[in-house]
Parts: sequence; structure tokens; C-alpha cells
Amino acid sequence: MREINLNDAEGHLAELVDDAVAGHEIILARGGVPLVRLTPVEISTQVRILGMDEGQIWVADDFDAPLAEFEAVLEEPATSL
Repeated sequence: MREINLNDAEGHLAELVDDAVAGHEIILARGGVPLVRLTPVEISTQVRILGMDEGQIWVADDFDAPLAEFEAVLEEPATSL
């Protein structure tokens, strides 16, 4: 694990990103307090085909119909906080 202060990291971002992509854990800190961790993005190798989940997901015919509870809230007068 490599912890580096934000001030020290400013001019070395590309190097820090390269290190993170290579598998090294990089922690950015401010005043010795860890703030964030640089980690590589996991890229999926699974091929996604349009329609591959067909028949697996169902959406109700009235999915986008207003909810009665919500309409009741809209009809109530606004109150100040």
C-alpha cells in the first residue's frame, strides 16, 4: 500500500494511476488522514447481446400510471418547514 499526500500527488497523477492499474493500492491523504483509494475499473469481458434477457423481465402494463398515494400527497396544501 502506498499512501501519498494530496499536495505531493498533484504533479504525479499519471504515475499514480499507472501504479493503481498495475495492481498497487494507492491511498490519497490530506494531513495524514486517508481520503480516497485509487483502484482500476473492472472491465467486463462478457459479451452483451441485445435481447439476451428477453422473457426474464416483466413490466406491468400500468407501470407508469400515477400512484393513488402520490396523487393524494399532491392534492394536499404545501406546508413550510
